[in-house]
Amino acid sequence: MDPTSPEAQAEVTRRHKAASTTVLGLIVATVLLSIVAFLARPYLTERPNLVIDMAVRIVILILGLGAVVWRRTKFQTMRLQDIAGVAGVTGLLKTLEKTTIQLALLGGAIVAIGFIATLVTGIAAYTYWAGAIAVVVFVYSYPTKSSWLRALYRFTAPDKTGPEPPV
Repeated sequence: MDPTSPEAQAEVTRRHKAASTTVLGLIVATVLLSIVAFLARPYLTERPNLVIDMAVRIVILILGLGAVVWRRTKFQTMRLQDIAGVAGVTGLLKTLEKTTIQLALLGGAIVAIGFIATLVTGIAAYTYWAGAIAVVVFVYSYPTKSSWLRALYRFTAPDKTGPEPPV
């Protein structure tokens, strides 16, 4: 399929909308969890727990850094070239969409862990800083349509370096 064809452009639009809607929905969920944690403060009893504190910090750090590593691994130039060569436009767009949603889910896991830590310890700050880290992951993973189109044109463009025609 030609990347400039109407079918390819429609698929870009459809997949981009699905990925961006997922990221935006998780951002809204993050804000709502922070509001719930704020409103629940009078009903929570603070029970500081050093073990939970360190475990939550380590897990969130690993998930946050893991999101960066995951994105860099999945969006490597050689990998995207191979996917475009084997699966074409559709395969490349599926990869972009799937990776974006996976990154957004990592951000969602970060905020969920922070909220659970708030419920267990009664300290609302877990939700706040986990939400802040999750928003950074969401912004990092947010798909811009222009970047998807650039990748599409770059990796699915016809190869112009083929053999020379006979003279």
